[in-house]
Amino acid sequence: MNNLKQHFLLDPGIHFLNHGSFGACPTPVFEAYQKWQRRLESQPVLFLGREHDLLLRESRAALSAYLNADADDLVYVPNATHGVNIVARSLDLRPGDEVLSTNHEYGACDCAWQFLCAKTGAKYIRQPIELPVVSAQQMVEQFWSGVTPRTKAIYVSHITSPTALRLPVDEICRRARQQGLLTIVDGAHAPGQIQLDLAGIGADFYTGNCHKWMLAPKGAAFLYARGEVQHLVAPLVVSWGYGGNNGQQGTGSRFIDILQWTGTKDPSAALAVPDAIRFMEQHNWDKVHRECSRLLKQAVERICILSGMESMYSPDSESYSQMAVAPLPAGLDLALLKSRLYDEHKVEVPLTQWQGRNFVRISVQAYNNQGDIDALVGGLEKLLPSGAS
Repeated sequence: MNNLKQHFLLDPGIHFLNHGSFGACPTPVFEAYQKWQRRLESQPVLFLGREHDLLLRESRAALSAYLNADADDLVYVPNATHGVNIVARSLDLRPGDEVLSTNHEYGACDCAWQFLCAKTGAKYIRQPIELPVVSAQQMVEQFWSGVTPRTKAIYVSHITSPTALRLPVDEICRRARQQGLLTIVDGAHAPGQIQLDLAGIGADFYTGNCHKWMLAPKGAAFLYARGEVQHLVAPLVVSWGYGGNNGQQGTGSRFIDILQWTGTKDPSAALAVPDAIRFMEQHNWDKVHRECSRLLKQAVERICILSGMESMYSPDSESYSQMAVAPLPAGLDLALLKSRLYDEHKVEVPLTQWQGRNFVRISVQAYNNQGDIDALVGGLEKLLPSGAS
């Protein structure tokens, strides 16, 4: 993968093992993004007034093929948190209703559900899923034990942010459909990190970032809604699409019209998504993924040996892909340890705490190599014995 590092704009002096936070865009994709921006600025009225909907339709067509979904069931949004908020605020939650989730969810989206439940009198249930992971079936059973007659909707991440755990969302969605429960899947980390088949997963709603593992520019994400549930969606911002486009052409889809145009904005990041897909296709991304997974597995194993602690994942499982956590000892000053890893070893990596336990969350992308893993493990080896003090 060393030859792919040249395609990224990242500081070559930093061992960047934090792709999961904001992603990183390859130079060819970034240049396509800037071309769209220049085209917009050369004739804003033509671009936004007459070309905008058609160009986004073409971009959605490429994205839909990549995700195995109908283009009319997708709309671009700025990020996955935005997509979660659209769906959460669209639900008719009432006192006593329950939204079932896990204790592995992203904090910003936890906040959104807690805010809405406080307003409506509903309850947000964070069902525990234990670590270390034993099996996908055990995860399903642990989660499903939280379903009650008051459960109205299920909200889960496909790949969790704090623990990088891949949840068996297809089985969860299948069971939910049988019981008539709505499903909302937060796929912030999934597109580009694992192969996605939205039709096969069967979620009612699925939102994912294109700007993370898919390598698109920041601000490109999508919200998917099955045709049967699109009537439930309400806009976060009411604009022309809600009023029948006020004489404007529109797209012919209420779902897209009420969400796609909410006022003047730059759609260039979304328009560069097909370029990101082409970049991955041109560079044999299946092979890249395998090499990234190999390096990541090695990193987790080495850090577990170093800390003397058990891995959070079963050795033969598919519970993580290109992002994983490795446990760190208790009693560490995580902020200080993170600063010293960066200042002294030039390693950019998040150190997190979940359920009272300390972790390092490692992301491995196409630009990473053995030297990056060695720098992280070597830095921890020097810093951990003294508690990073």
